[in-house]
Amino acid sequence: MDNLQAAANRWLTAHDDNKAGIYTFSSCITLSDITGDGDTKLIVADLGSGTFNMKLRVYKGTQLLSENTMIDLPTGVVDFYMDSTQPRIPAIAVASGPNIYVYKNMRPYFKFTLPSLEICPREKELWDKYGDNRIEISELRDGLLALKDEIGEGMMTPPSQKLFTLMDMTQMKNFLDIHKGFPLKRSSVITCISVLNKSHAEEGSVSCLVLGTEANLVYILDPEAFTIMESMTLPAAPTQLSVTGLYDVDFRIVISCRNGSLVCLKRGWQRAKSIALLGNQSIGVIHRDKTILVATMDDKISSYSSKGRLHWSQKLPSSILCICPVEITEKSVFYVAVALSNNQVHMYHNKHLIDIMTFSDSISAMKFGRFGRENSALVCVTLSGGIIIKILKRTAMFDANESLQSTSTSIVSSQPLNIPKKTKLFVDQTVRERENSKDMHEIFQHDIYKLRLRTARAYVKSMQISDNPISVDQNEPIKLSAQVLGLGPTYKIIIGLSNTSVDKLSKNLELVFHNDDRVY
Repeated sequence: MDNLQAAANRWLTAHDDNKAGIYTFSSCITLSDITGDGDTKLIVADLGSGTFNMKLRVYKGTQLLSENTMIDLPTGVVDFYMDSTQPRIPAIAVASGPNIYVYKNMRPYFKFTLPSLEICPREKELWDKYGDNRIEISELRDGLLALKDEIGEGMMTPPSQKLFTLMDMTQMKNFLDIHKGFPLKRSSVITCISVLNKSHAEEGSVSCLVLGTEANLVYILDPEAFTIMESMTLPAAPTQLSVTGLYDVDFRIVISCRNGSLVCLKRGWQRAKSIALLGNQSIGVIHRDKTILVATMDDKISSYSSKGRLHWSQKLPSSILCICPVEITEKSVFYVAVALSNNQVHMYHNKHLIDIMTFSDSISAMKFGRFGRENSALVCVTLSGGIIIKILKRTAMFDANESLQSTSTSIVSSQPLNIPKKTKLFVDQTVRERENSKDMHEIFQHDIYKLRLRTARAYVKSMQISDNPISVDQNEPIKLSAQVLGLGPTYKIIIGLSNTSVDKLSKNLELVFHNDDRVY
């Protein structure tokens, strides 16, 4: 109880508005100084009702500063620097449908649209035949259904997918009359978005946009021309991605896919490499240093190495709604905030629970960072649409050695070691060694004597041909050593020549180099 009270005293409630009416997710929240005056604003992409009233909202402190209407549901919001001009003012990129809407000073600046995907020739042929009145509606639908079973509905154009949902012949005819004669187009939608620094890791450096699409592709965009610099293939549609590194040096993108796999992309790769199978859909992915933290829908938070090895796994007392990285740069510490359905937010340092915050409603979205003039602010959005802003006290201390007691249990630490049973082969081998111990010992002694004999012969041979670094001639007490620097074809040889005698002088010595003229 004392620990819980101490945890509650670490945070100040700066704002609590349960009537804000915001419907959003963690990926649609960012904190950015969009005016360059040092006052960080809160940018929220509000999903509205899910079908209309979608808006991009900007908050200055607790006041709504501006609103921009959106025509499609947003999937992510990030801030990034397009160039190195002064003053340093970031742009805001909003992923919505197949488009990226870029705002500068909260005014529309640029729109990027994903490239069109290839259309199946058989599908195009069926639509062309219907357009030329060579086939009827039933033949068109039957042909498209057969093609759907062969290549999958996701590989077909939106008109074909819409036609599958219509059962009444009148509805089909009205729909086809509208789309008859229009060229077929197949485009993807953006499922997740992130930012990758281009050449410098400092804050405010030029950065690239990283997009994950429904077509199992990851694009990296040039920040100035908005052209595709990299296109990489995934085994399934991405749901979350976490980016580290620099584009011009080396980078790593960790992606959770819709098929429950965790994959990785690195510079120069065209296809993603699978590193772990999660077994459940992921809620959030955080990649830092060589550790990957994943929250899944089975109420677990797990830590993996960069190669996919499971470090530990925690079973939490309630369902996980979202996770958020908490990096306090002044104290050089990194935590992870986990929002649960029991109206609590747990703070973890590695697998140690160090803080618990209790709210009046469940938290559906979180973002930690600089807000206003405060460096350590936690912005929370509740399921009912409220917004809560917590500020970490400058005197707050988190002690990982005195972690809070909770109902979460460590999956990895509680499991006994998986010691294999003694197989029949192992038992037979043990019996054979026991019965033939004398013969095995004699064979071993015979082999070691042969090894010693070969070693002695090699030593005598090297002495006879003078193939040794130390001279055996008492009149020439010379020791020769050579060190090769490099692998070739250009390299350096450092030769050391020393006199091992304390009273004899060596002079008039010559060095002879013997090499293969065909190579060197």
